[in-house]
Amino acid sequence: MKPLSGLRILEFDGLGPVTFAGMVLADLGADVLRLSRSAAAGAAAFSEVGGAVLHRGRAAVGVNLKDPADVASVLELVGAADAVIEGLRPGVMERLGLGPDVCAARNPRLVYGRITGWGQTGPLAKQVGHDINYIALSGALHALGEPDRPPRPPLNLLGDYGGGAMMLVTGVLAAMLEAKATGRGRTVDAAMTDGSALLMSLFQALGARGLWSETRGANLLDGGAPFYRCYACRDGRFVAVGALEPQFYAALIAGLGLAAETAPQFDLASWPDLHARLEAIFATRDRDDWAAHFAGADACVTPVLTMAEAARHPHNAARGTYVDAGVVQAAPAPRFDGIAAEPVPEGALLSPDEARSRWG
Repeated sequence: MKPLSGLRILEFDGLGPVTFAGMVLADLGADVLRLSRSAAAGAAAFSEVGGAVLHRGRAAVGVNLKDPADVASVLELVGAADAVIEGLRPGVMERLGLGPDVCAARNPRLVYGRITGWGQTGPLAKQVGHDINYIALSGALHALGEPDRPPRPPLNLLGDYGGGAMMLVTGVLAAMLEAKATGRGRTVDAAMTDGSALLMSLFQALGARGLWSETRGANLLDGGAPFYRCYACRDGRFVAVGALEPQFYAALIAGLGLAAETAPQFDLASWPDLHARLEAIFATRDRDDWAAHFAGADACVTPVLTMAEAARHPHNAARGTYVDAGVVQAAPAPRFDGIAAEPVPEGALLSPDEARSRWG
């Protein structure tokens, strides 16, 4: 039995973070019903490549939220649910007659999880935006990239998923624990600006102590340190070097044939020269040659793999990190003893009546 088995969650279909949050909660064992805006839209999602992964583990229920009969059906499901998650713009759920107050009146123990970019309140709450905008305002985007170029967005991992979906999951789980103890639910306001700002806590602390520069590419963990960055190899592929601790740095320097006394690790004035030397050395061999060269050494050198290569890597294969369930995809994480880390395929497309019958 999975950790969240027995919990019922309604997911109002959306894009990006709320979909990912629904997948994670379903992976953990919750019975998640994904409310699609129509039966046709719900059916179409089953043929989409993204849906085959992000919609895994839960059934879709086709509903028309402008139809009073379907809204009434949704409220019946609310009455049997432990939590609702939605990612619509502030005020939309209230206009549909499905806001937190209406749902709490139907089910006082309900946890109502809301995820948006800017949050439910504040001057920008109703402004449009995307991941890049949210992490720009949080201070996270400014720290990413090279010093002489514009900041580079880290896909949409930092705002949508790290600072958004995973914070929503954390908040919903915490509130469900509280509701179990008190019988009272609450509303969770997960804003991607808040979450991505929280993820920057270490760098805020370092900055307050004068140990972090606002200049990109000049710090220990942002590619400024020659022993914590990526290098191009002879074949145009890359290795990642993360030799932070002195003993790992010593192993790196020895593996590259350099004398330790000629390459002091924390002499910042020598970093540009050391970077140039490492860049020239790594360019002399192919990526996989370097991976083999450092295999078993405590130098923290790894090949930078593509997604396809990552799925085939022996370590990932041994752990079952990726699985082929029609589409090669990451298996559920984290792992729990006694539970196979296998994704559950998409569930059936249900009518509102079938969904109500399922939840009794």
